[in-house]
Amino acid sequence: MDIRFVAGFAAITSDPARAKLLFRDTLGLPLHPPASEPESDYISSDDVPGAKHFGVWPLSEAAQSCFGNETWPDTHPVPHATIEFEVDDVEGAARELIYSGHQLVHAVRTEPWGQVIARFQTSDGLLIGVCFTPWMHEN
Repeated sequence: MDIRFVAGFAAITSDPARAKLLFRDTLGLPLHPPASEPESDYISSDDVPGAKHFGVWPLSEAAQSCFGNETWPDTHPVPHATIEFEVDDVEGAARELIYSGHQLVHAVRTEPWGQVIARFQTSDGLLIGVCFTPWMHEN
């Protein structure tokens, strides 16, 4: 698998209001909800030095994205963070993960924001994505 870079990292939280106080208000990170969803509890920025994308992702939104339900299933460890690795061939990377014995949380798909991604978890619960993020290749 040829990983190009870390496309994003997000803390996953079951308490979005408290997480906003920490990451945005106390630490002073320039985090904001997506322009297309100003009422979202997901806050992020592409302007945190050293990170292509940093976010704070509510557990309910992570569960919705991964499982189509706002409740994280008991069959998977509850994640506290997610990291996404940029690859040129998401389908190939997903096949390689499966061949290596990893079970995908979900198959390769295109998210509403245009990112192509497949996710799996470590035994400790870290949510990992292999992805292709089109806007990170512009310029």
